[in-house]
Amino acid sequence: MPKKGNTKLASGDKAAYIDLALQGGGAHGAYTWGVLDRLLEEPHLVIEGISGTSAGSMNAAVLASGYVKDGRQGARAALADFWKRVSESAAFSPFHRGPVDMMQGKWTLDNSPMYIAFDMISRFFSPYDLNPGALNPLRDILKDSIQFDALTQTPIKLFVTATNVRTGRGKVFRNAEITPDVLLASACLPNMFQAVEIDGEAYWDGGYTGNPTITPLVQECESSDTILVQINPVERVGTPRSAREILNRINEVAFNATLLKELRMIALLQQVGVSGGGEGARWAQMRIHRIASDKMVELGYSSKLNADWSFLCLLRDEGKRNAETFLKHHGKDLNQRSSFDLSALL
Repeated sequence: MPKKGNTKLASGDKAAYIDLALQGGGAHGAYTWGVLDRLLEEPHLVIEGISGTSAGSMNAAVLASGYVKDGRQGARAALADFWKRVSESAAFSPFHRGPVDMMQGKWTLDNSPMYIAFDMISRFFSPYDLNPGALNPLRDILKDSIQFDALTQTPIKLFVTATNVRTGRGKVFRNAEITPDVLLASACLPNMFQAVEIDGEAYWDGGYTGNPTITPLVQECESSDTILVQINPVERVGTPRSAREILNRINEVAFNATLLKELRMIALLQQVGVSGGGEGARWAQMRIHRIASDKMVELGYSSKLNADWSFLCLLRDEGKRNAETFLKHHGKDLNQRSSFDLSALL
């Protein structure tokens, strides 16, 4: 890799080396698609590493595969094709918005008869009872959308997190290790899918142990700038009172917990001024940036299962707008300073 800051592009601009940290969140991952689509339009942004969980890991692998085939345009085309396939597959899903929600322009599935039925049944029966064949429509979509052999050829370092069921610890898979099963494991919600077995170990969704994991970006990448694409709200006004609101908030808190711990550690090390050449200094030197949307607060858990094409495009467009705003206000901060204030976490 060329030394950061010394590489100039045809336009005369210096290349800005960045890492990406992509959260998971089911269909809400289409928001991340929009963010990535906009960032890929900037030739001076060089992606060194991507850490992703669940939908974030799928976005990462699709991007990297497309990049090998045809550079930035290939990555953008691959992402668009992947999400289109997801939407087309969802046409056969039992989960669709109810008539009232459609008329009111709401994207929730809370009033969908099939979703309500599934929600109740899943409290008494496991995926081993309801889906003994471990069928998952995403498997074929991933095989058709990603050239897994190409992931060993891409210059982009990939880090995919899944949770080991036996140990309760996060496992990070890297480029050569990434398969359809690894991506499915990273997105395996235990109330919906059977645990995914890889090399004799069972795995669940990586969001429980890292959503996403920052550690490999610090330890294995040279870039000191990480852009976090966050789709799970950290703060939510008011106290949830209905059963659905409580479960939704529990999910958000659980899937943000490990990420917040890593960000707090960075803030603490920066506060005490750790220096030198050790790993602690690497953490302290990390410059954190964030792209997020207040609109995610308006969306509940059930909408993560809504893969209606109109909804995916709405999220994509919101992601593109937010990425555009970030580049306008903080693009010059890249490789210079953090644009996300971590001190509030302390």
